[in-house]
Amino acid sequence: MPTEPDTQYDSSLGSKFIFVTGGVMSGLGKGITAASTGRLLKNAGFDVTAVKIDPYLNVDAGTMNPYQHGEVYVLKDGGEVDLDLGNYERFLGIDMHSDHNVTTGKTYKHVIEKERAGDYLGKTVQIIPHITDDIKRRIREAAEGTDVCLVEVGGTVGDIEGMPYLEALRQFAHEEPEENVLFVHVTLVPYSKNGEQKTKPTQHSVKEVRSIGLQPDVIVGRSDDKLEPSTKEKIALFCDIPTEAVFSNPDVEDVYHVPLAVEEEGLDEYVLEHFDLADEALPPAERTREWREVVTTEKTESVDIALVGKYDLEDAYMSIHESLKHAGFELGAEVNVEWVFADDLADGHDGQLEGVDGVIVPGGFGMRGTEGKIEAIRYAREHNVAFLGLCLGFQMAVVEYARHVLGLEGAHSTEMDAETPHPVIDILPEQYEVENLGGTMRLGEHTTVIEPETLAYDLYQDTSCQERHRHRYEVNPEYFEAFADEPLTFSGTAGNRMEILELEGHPFFLGTQYHPEYSSRPGDPSPPFVGLVESVLEAGRTDGGDVPSGAGDADETEVTH
Repeated sequence: MPTEPDTQYDSSLGSKFIFVTGGVMSGLGKGITAASTGRLLKNAGFDVTAVKIDPYLNVDAGTMNPYQHGEVYVLKDGGEVDLDLGNYERFLGIDMHSDHNVTTGKTYKHVIEKERAGDYLGKTVQIIPHITDDIKRRIREAAEGTDVCLVEVGGTVGDIEGMPYLEALRQFAHEEPEENVLFVHVTLVPYSKNGEQKTKPTQHSVKEVRSIGLQPDVIVGRSDDKLEPSTKEKIALFCDIPTEAVFSNPDVEDVYHVPLAVEEEGLDEYVLEHFDLADEALPPAERTREWREVVTTEKTESVDIALVGKYDLEDAYMSIHESLKHAGFELGAEVNVEWVFADDLADGHDGQLEGVDGVIVPGGFGMRGTEGKIEAIRYAREHNVAFLGLCLGFQMAVVEYARHVLGLEGAHSTEMDAETPHPVIDILPEQYEVENLGGTMRLGEHTTVIEPETLAYDLYQDTSCQERHRHRYEVNPEYFEAFADEPLTFSGTAGNRMEILELEGHPFFLGTQYHPEYSSRPGDPSPPFVGLVESVLEAGRTDGGDVPSGAGDADETEVTH
């Protein structure tokens, strides 16, 4: 992980707040813009945290289909949250907690519970002030003890569900000293057919913001290229801000280069001047350059990893993609991810895995795609292809081995087949009486004990590790004896829970019941991912040539990200 500079600012003077809103359309990169700004402020010596506001009525993201909001990201405390919090943890190098994700469901639930308990003493409970007060409370509590708190408001300005949050921010700015609050508005600056950068969408978006009572202090234009000087001047004129407060956020090769792009624009220095923190910041020459050095590592080799999942959406497996990047930074390798649709493998790999250097089978819930994942694991095991199974991938590796090596015909998880004759994966007895389905989930960070002289020990260089979990089913203790003398061994445990498996005699075959991807960071990559990529690189060197590239051998019908 990039070395963090000593904090210079006296946080007893109160936190500074950067509120980030977006207009025109969703998915512009508000979160990456905010996280990049926070990264630069960390480099300047400040303690930075973040809050993500999601205006949906769900209490948390735990029950959402990935097609709705991408992956469900799991925090150290077990919070199931929006994937943007993963970006904040990776960019800021911090561990956040559930209170850093504010949802409408969470806010209204709390206020209604207080009303039912009689806490409002007979008052009429309303959006203003009760809901807005609760929103402000949550932001202040999340920011406590830090120098700067970034607050990203999900969705776009004008969405009806987001109105209470924008009103809360208006009140917040009224209550705080002017020098403690900065409003950043991220908006789209598209090109016309004649190649002209158009500012009208930005003008209309800012007009909508101002109608709510908020005046942006900074406007960040998302565009293919840097904003032209004339474009910046026009935005400044029509949106009533200084020209020097208009910044570009152009497309870059990798999201980890966005801090470098906004630093070049001078966004961080403008923020420091606004907050009157320039004198408190580390001089530019003394700020760490480790982030830049890590994310611009020269790539001298490349590997192709097949990701066998059931969602043809990169955001559904964002943390896995990012963890592979982090491993690539560490090893100087370009990691190409080849998407393989699990359902297409149900009757065998049919050539779709030929030529890939490694296989990852990710986590998930439900029956769909599991037979294809089992076939992918079988292919990796039988063909000595590097394999990493995560959560459900770990469980399906147990199922695959039970079926095809131990001869336990019909072996499965009771999640997929309640009538399986060999329930090698099952809910543990202590979970039987839990009525609330969420209560059976094993969530958040837990300790795994690692056996010495194993692959897992070589990766972690320790006899234990702390990793984040999100699962309900476990390896069935009734089948421990069946695996006792097998090459497939459980090298990591937590009491009677099997946490890590590996296969003796295989170049690299590892499964983890936990999700190591959630704790991977640029400069501090996840050991299992480093191990996977490194094993492929070493195999290529041992063969006396470059690492093989399987991209050209993949089936043409695959969707590649």
